[in-house]
Amino acid sequence: MTGLDLPALLAFAAVLVLTSAAAVTARWFHRADVLPTPGDWALAGRRFGTVTTWFLLGGTIYTAYTFVAVPGVVYAEGALGFFALPYTVIVYPLAFWLLPKLWREARDTGAVTIADVVRVRYDSPGLALAVALTGILVTMPYVALQLLGIRTVLTVLGVYPAGVVGDAILGLVFAVLAVATYRNGIRAAAVIAFLKGVLVFAAIVVIVVLLGDPADIFAQAERRATGPPDLVSAGVDGGVVTTHLDPGLSTVYVTLAVGSALALLMYPHVLTGAFAARDGQVLRRNSVALLGWTALLGLFALLGVAAHARGVLAPGGQAELAVPMLIEGLMPGWAAGLVFGALAIGALVPASMMSVAAAMLFTRNVYVEYVNPNSTPKQQTAIARFVSLLVKLGALGFVLVLAAQDTINLQLLGGVWVLQTFPAVALGPLRRLTSPGLLAGWAAGMLAGTLLVTAGGFSAVVVIGGVQVYAAVVALAINLAVAFAVSAALTLSSRDRAGD
Repeated sequence: MTGLDLPALLAFAAVLVLTSAAAVTARWFHRADVLPTPGDWALAGRRFGTVTTWFLLGGTIYTAYTFVAVPGVVYAEGALGFFALPYTVIVYPLAFWLLPKLWREARDTGAVTIADVVRVRYDSPGLALAVALTGILVTMPYVALQLLGIRTVLTVLGVYPAGVVGDAILGLVFAVLAVATYRNGIRAAAVIAFLKGVLVFAAIVVIVVLLGDPADIFAQAERRATGPPDLVSAGVDGGVVTTHLDPGLSTVYVTLAVGSALALLMYPHVLTGAFAARDGQVLRRNSVALLGWTALLGLFALLGVAAHARGVLAPGGQAELAVPMLIEGLMPGWAAGLVFGALAIGALVPASMMSVAAAMLFTRNVYVEYVNPNSTPKQQTAIARFVSLLVKLGALGFVLVLAAQDTINLQLLGGVWVLQTFPAVALGPLRRLTSPGLLAGWAAGMLAGTLLVTAGGFSAVVVIGGVQVYAAVVALAINLAVAFAVSAALTLSSRDRAGD
């Protein structure tokens, strides 16, 4: 970090101003004299085609924090950080099968949220409430992580000092997003997603060209890992970082990849983006085409290795700064500012989608279900808009009040929690699972996952039988065991009563 760079700052500000203007005026791209409805504000009337959906889902799934955190993990931990690549490959065959089914179910029942789908499928307000509250609970720290991504960029630019000034800059960036989402709902995210995609793909191409041959990058990183002490690249725990995966970590690697893949499609913002598609075929095509974003993530992960090869020394405990620092040293100021702007707007797409999804979960599955069942579509849209503002304010509060590690810890826990909705959301065709069984399994999984993560000092990796595994997978196994056991007991009991 070299302090304030005026050309970089001006380029960064130009990208944000352009994006903000496009987001605020997003409704000009689709002007229609219709009454506001939840389906129009949150799903754009289910009219998004293949290209729009590709930008929207890609911009939503691959967040700004992902683009700094994944290479940051590679920088700090070595090859283990590359688990994000198989995870974002595994997820798409599941998406090819699951998303069109959920989309059709949502369309046929008029559902706007995934909890709406669960409510109709199982005729269970309680199970729908559990899914909705879980979605809201995991969304808040996830939105806060997007703010942390922006703050990381501002820190490297030298414009995020401690105190009121830095907080005001961060608040201003997010205030524009709040206004755009309030006015235009998911359409604001769609417009930003297009700009994000173009800028981020262009940025990584330029960075990779400047870095040179990837083979040389890995060779230089290995030399630093095995060379003299003054050249060794040390991780945040003091251990030597290597690009080779320790065989003892293979179980962790696999369970992290599989568990994360199963959890990804359960996040409300991802399903909201999917429900906005025009038809199931759009989602099938995107389940293949979104691998382009995985290739992009792979190139960003490579930057964690490149940071070691270039001798970047990130401050202790702040490995996420490695890539921004690499970019700052690799490019002239104005070019680095453009890349930082691309990373910053990368946070705005998922943050917008998350606030829309959480707002609709509250409106449809809490407010309408339990407070005002006779509310009109116009009233529901007004409530959702207001709640979307509260979600962003809450996330901003997370960042300003809590330490960054606290937000990351809550997000780690959120990943464990959201996976516990998988049986209710994805296993609908298994009629042997009853709503009471699914609700009992959800409760058991939530409790077990919380205890596993917190008992290990907020570590997502736990030791079971001498083997390290992802805590979310263990909690899901407990969830399924309880769900099947309770469902089987209830089914047997009902048969006995029918026989009597």
